[in-house]
Parts: sequence; C-alpha cells; structure tokens
Amino acid sequence: MSRSIHVRLDDASTAALDVVAAGGMTESEAVRTALRESAARRLASSALREEVQALAADARDREEMRIVREQLAELAPRSSS
Repeated sequence: MSRSIHVRLDDASTAALDVVAAGGMTESEAVRTALRESAARRLASSALREEVQALAADARDREEMRIVREQLAELAPRSSS
C-alpha cells in the first residue's frame, strides 16, 4: 500500500534533500532513501544500545574485563618520573 504525504521543508531540510537527490534521484526517491537510511541507523543504534546494556548487566563479562584491564596495565610501560 503506498502512502502519500505532504511536507513543508525548512532551509536546512531543503539543503539536505538536495544532497540526497544529487545522485540523480527524484525528490520522492531521495525522501524514501533518506527515510530508509535513517530508520536503519536508528535500528542499529538501538541494537547496539541493547547489547551494551546486556554486557553491562553481565557480572561475568565485567569480571573478565577487569582481569584484562589488569593484565594490560601490567604490560604497559612504566613512567620514569
């Protein structure tokens, strides 16, 4: 099912549309592309945020990271001051 919308663009949005459409797309194609790309970024960001929250809640993972930090600190060069 196709859906038609009408929007009033401000100057910044008009400039952004020009950038997206610069590859030879029609304005409609550019808007559809921009919407799909924006949705994909939001979904990826949401998935990453959920993964970070899951890792932060994982006590075993936090302990493993603490051990790795300690091991890396032992390998780091000592300051001479």
